[in-house]
Amino acid sequence: MSHRPFPGRRSVLRGSLAASAALTLPVGLGAAPAFARSGRPQAGWGVQTGDVTTDSGLVWVRSDRPARMIVETSATESFRNPRRFHGPLLDAGTDFTGTTRLHGLPSGEQIHYRVLLADPDDPRRTGEPVAGAFRTVSRHRREGVRFLWSGDLAGQGWGINPDRGGYRIYDAMAGLDPDFFLCSGDNIYADGPISATQALPDGSTWRNVTTEEKAKVAETLAEFRGNFRYNLLDDNLRRFNAQVPSVIQWDDHEVRNNWYPGEVIAATDTRYTEKSVDVLAARARRAFGEYFPISTLRPGAKEGRVHRVLRQGPLLDVFVLDMRTYRNANSPDGQTVDPQGILGREQLEWLKRELSRSRAVWKVIAADMPIGLVVPDTTEGRPNFEAVAQGDPGAPLGRELQIAELLRFIKHRRITGTVWLTADVHHTSAQHYQPSRAAFTDFEPFWEFVSGPLNAGAFPASALDGTFGPERVFVKAPTASNVSPAGGYQFFGEVDIDGGSGELTVRLREQDGTVLFTKSLQPGRVGQ
Repeated sequence: MSHRPFPGRRSVLRGSLAASAALTLPVGLGAAPAFARSGRPQAGWGVQTGDVTTDSGLVWVRSDRPARMIVETSATESFRNPRRFHGPLLDAGTDFTGTTRLHGLPSGEQIHYRVLLADPDDPRRTGEPVAGAFRTVSRHRREGVRFLWSGDLAGQGWGINPDRGGYRIYDAMAGLDPDFFLCSGDNIYADGPISATQALPDGSTWRNVTTEEKAKVAETLAEFRGNFRYNLLDDNLRRFNAQVPSVIQWDDHEVRNNWYPGEVIAATDTRYTEKSVDVLAARARRAFGEYFPISTLRPGAKEGRVHRVLRQGPLLDVFVLDMRTYRNANSPDGQTVDPQGILGREQLEWLKRELSRSRAVWKVIAADMPIGLVVPDTTEGRPNFEAVAQGDPGAPLGRELQIAELLRFIKHRRITGTVWLTADVHHTSAQHYQPSRAAFTDFEPFWEFVSGPLNAGAFPASALDGTFGPERVFVKAPTASNVSPAGGYQFFGEVDIDGGSGELTVRLREQDGTVLFTKSLQPGRVGQ
């Protein structure tokens, strides 16, 4: 592989992170830092970077009190002659979170950074700095690209288990030294309370870290914020965030299982006093934008949306979709006309336009839901469907019509190098879509790869819908439903693009990093 190694990055970070290890638990949830500066702002939830480009990146932090965010960058860990960026004032209006955009950075280089939180009334009073590092996107093809993806964290009541060392999958992912991590949705389970214990099939007990906000379904803004804070109590995740930039999208559990715009929660669901899902979604979206460094959701961002394109140099563009905000209502999905579909007309036209503009060798379509896997929605007691497929292997119907339009567009515009990545279904698999097997044939063959969960219940493999001719080439899934992380079946995927040949290799991995399946694709070819 010609992906340029950075052998010193993790060792360099190890020292920086160890120096701030005492800050890794908020004071209210553990011992106070031994060297904490009394009465000064502390960043106990760690740091994150996101939406990194060739010359910029976003840095995120949360303070334990009002503070001014300051970020310093350096080419080395010594921080001699650092460059300083002045960030926002962190206060209760954003739950003391904030994001600072770093700009004018060198392309394809390792950036060391540290976040300082200053007393708003006395800038000389700062808390202990919290350090991290990331690589900017290279402008040169020869460097190659390596990234990981997965989704579904703390679902089905399986939270941070200290007996197992917490979210251990993040350490395995960090060991691969990726350029970034794509989280394909379900970053939280706002509708999934976490209790102190759960019984396991062998008679043992699963033990969770618990918080007040995770004791019930999230309805208030404070409860949604508390769901995002919960995951940041995990040491593994905070270490990972300090080492690896993120690309974040959302799906349903950031709000509620299988939600759609305009939905009204049934009166019989007594867990919720707020019945308008639109109200819940607005609160969730605000908390989502507060707790992740997302370029299009920053305060003052013109777009104010989740879907976006992230240019990762000449080899890769990542098209991050939002299959929640603009969808129509879940239904039997058998209509013969469906202009809104799962993406909405405006997002579909945006995607077609951006795909046609892309000059990258590979175009990864980051979908928060699969295309040909049948995902039922029985939350209202009716046989509705949640994703694109509805189990009818014939001509496209319902939301399939929009996907057919997109696939036809890709073919007729001769757009090469499209690969679909997703999560959502809590197992891992690889599907190849082929017109010769399909009811709808006006498209070029493509691959869809599924991974996840990160730390949630695992479920049997979904049924396939034959409309677009999928063939499941690989799958690993349990035969029982809601298998705990203690039972295995936790997954992530890796994408490695060689800078010389342009070959793209996908590896589906288990939680310890073991490779389960490998597929290599050649650039510029159709039907591979």
